[in-house]
Amino acid sequence: MCLDKLLQPDLVLGDSVLGITSEILQKYQIQGLVLDVDETLVPIHHSQTSPDIVVWVEKIKSVASLWLVSNNISQDRIGRIGDSLDIPYIAGAGKPSRRKLKKAVDEMNLPVEKVAMVGDRLFTDILAGNRLGMFTILVDPISNNGLEFPIDKVRSFEVWVSQILGASLNLTSYQLISGQKK
Repeated sequence: MCLDKLLQPDLVLGDSVLGITSEILQKYQIQGLVLDVDETLVPIHHSQTSPDIVVWVEKIKSVASLWLVSNNISQDRIGRIGDSLDIPYIAGAGKPSRRKLKKAVDEMNLPVEKVAMVGDRLFTDILAGNRLGMFTILVDPISNNGLEFPIDKVRSFEVWVSQILGASLNLTSYQLISGQKK
């Protein structure tokens, strides 16, 4: 598979993870979500989820299986987040390696094409999901209350390189038709 295809998300949400709805999951026939943690569910320097994320998780759990798969090596921090949301988790995943993603998908007992990898990073989350054959969803990083962290510059660089390689990171017609952000 060409690098531009490996960096191409199936869906560019144009919103944070909170923009993923049961309607979107139904449209793409997604039955499970593997969620990145840092900057996808919580800002990198936080160890607790916002009330909005807790409500979102409860809604999505009614229509899809969920797993957290993070590159963060802090078993304690990722464990606290996973436990607070009552979601199984894997820390220290080493994405873009597929090994830990495959473990989560296997535990869901779903076909890999029915599970989406959701994350804010192209070179880790999207690349790993595409390498495994998952549906991939690129989300905007969760809000840091306007604060910019160095990871924002890394993401900007990833987007720039991906576009040079031929990946299209435009919003899909679904977002434009449904009136979602952007």
